[in-house]
Amino acid sequence: MPVEVTWWGHATCTIEDSGVRVLTDPLFARRLAHLRRRRGELPGPEAAVADVVLVSHLHSDHLHLPSLARLAAGTRLVAPAGAARAVPGLRRLCAARGLLISEVVPGDELRFGGTDGVRIRAVPSLHDGRRLPMGPRRSPALGYVVEGEERTYFAGDTGLFDDMARVVGPVDVALLPVGGWGPYLGRGHLDAGRAAQALARLAPRAAVPVHYGTYWPIGMDGVRPHEFHSPGDEFVRKAALLAPDVATHRLGHGERMRPEAAR
Repeated sequence: MPVEVTWWGHATCTIEDSGVRVLTDPLFARRLAHLRRRRGELPGPEAAVADVVLVSHLHSDHLHLPSLARLAAGTRLVAPAGAARAVPGLRRLCAARGLLISEVVPGDELRFGGTDGVRIRAVPSLHDGRRLPMGPRRSPALGYVVEGEERTYFAGDTGLFDDMARVVGPVDVALLPVGGWGPYLGRGHLDAGRAAQALARLAPRAAVPVHYGTYWPIGMDGVRPHEFHSPGDEFVRKAALLAPDVATHRLGHGERMRPEAAR
């Protein structure tokens, strides 16, 4: 079965590989605190169907409890070490909904779907992923490499760091954040230019820009609106200059791509 990647918006993607359905950082909300979904229909029930759910870090737009509540009982949740302790609601949700949680640190590997399924490896991320204001307890921000027929890197939230290519390793597909949910990106994030630099270092066969063009602060429609609309196109342009051998796919919300098309 061909590998397929679907972008649902923000950092939420489905990776289907070797018969295993992997969902990343599910966020299925019209509104989250001061943020409103500005583009793309709210994903339907099929978006919450997954064998494995990857949570990159504890920020509420990546670890969103109401969205996790849509998962079926028995779904495996992979999250950074310390997540259940730092976010008591996560522990209660897993118990109430019958979700199975595995907490990992960089270098940990898990297998799903048997010997013909996928191997998921946690990799480091340059990002402060604490759940504020829940307390000072730290959990690492992570990326993940999903390896089956292809090796797909989901970066979560991260800045550009020197040994990124080494710790991530060879990959075929990169899902890279290129923007955010506000007009300014702080340290520990990739904008379109830094994401293109990361792409040049990773040298996958294909790439998909994520984490942009979905949520925007209420009342800020007129403040640097290009920061909401443009990062995907800007990434495609800069990637063509810095990583011309990589096929970039700027997906619409709910749109799918097959990496085999980039061969």
